[in-house]
Amino acid sequence: MHSRARAWYKRRTWHWRDWPAEVLLEQKLRSGARISVVIPARDEERTVAGVVAALRAALVERIPLIDEVVVIDSDSADGTAAGAASAGATVHRARDIAPGLGGYPGKGEALWKSLLVTGGDLLVFIDADLTDWGPHFVTGLLGPLFADPGVLLVKGFYARATVGADGTDTSVSTEGGRVTELVARPLLNLWWPELSGVVQPLAGEWAARRDLMESVSIPVGYGVELSTLLDTFAKCGLDGIAQVDLDSRAHKHQSDHDLALMAAELLLVAERRRPPSSATEVPASPRLVQFARENGRVRPVDRPVPARERPPAAGRRP
Repeated sequence: MHSRARAWYKRRTWHWRDWPAEVLLEQKLRSGARISVVIPARDEERTVAGVVAALRAALVERIPLIDEVVVIDSDSADGTAAGAASAGATVHRARDIAPGLGGYPGKGEALWKSLLVTGGDLLVFIDADLTDWGPHFVTGLLGPLFADPGVLLVKGFYARATVGADGTDTSVSTEGGRVTELVARPLLNLWWPELSGVVQPLAGEWAARRDLMESVSIPVGYGVELSTLLDTFAKCGLDGIAQVDLDSRAHKHQSDHDLALMAAELLLVAERRRPPSSATEVPASPRLVQFARENGRVRPVDRPVPARERPPAAGRRP
């Protein structure tokens, strides 16, 4: 692992248990900060109400930490909006927010539109399709923002549960998903090695300060997590970023064709933000940092990337 990435990993990686909700509430009241939880959703009728209800019960009614739970409905064709509203969320249809600005399908569009209708100084983004999770996702992600005013972006990471055909969790892996492991992590290791300590750069659970989110461009699709990470690093360096272990998470899986489209978008996002080649020459012996969970803790594992190339064989026969 890059030396700066290793130092950052040790200094800026926490566990959600480090941030009890009661302590965060005291800090919130002292600071006067408002907190918005934003849930982008498209055709998530099966799970969105449960996500909203769990958050409201734990962090609105029991401990009044969250000021608003907002669902941004992105062209759903099912009962997503009605289910979220019945569970107590404020629901906005993405295309109805500032209609004069037009509208696009996509997660990034929903998050961008959320900036126009929410009032929180601190924003927590949570996916709508979660089935193995808890309200500690929110408290864990908020913790570093309250602890250090220099932290602008907090990424979550977790063990991912594999869901079987019957809907049950069949296994747990530290791997960050196919697009993370096959596209995002290699990209970061080669072109932004200082970010190689980020365990799950594409995690859908993350938090940020409003000032940051309003200062960066946001791709309308699935590139929003990678773009925000890269843009925060470019604007503020490593010290503006933190990450929190959220334990485990399960959600539905997508087809390979859909993941390929997501991968293409990530490549485009990265190419638009890649530093000049003179500053990002690939090292002669590049390494890929992956992560393994042992005894409840996540540790980085460095692996060499085969990089040597033989010259053309013409004229080299002994």
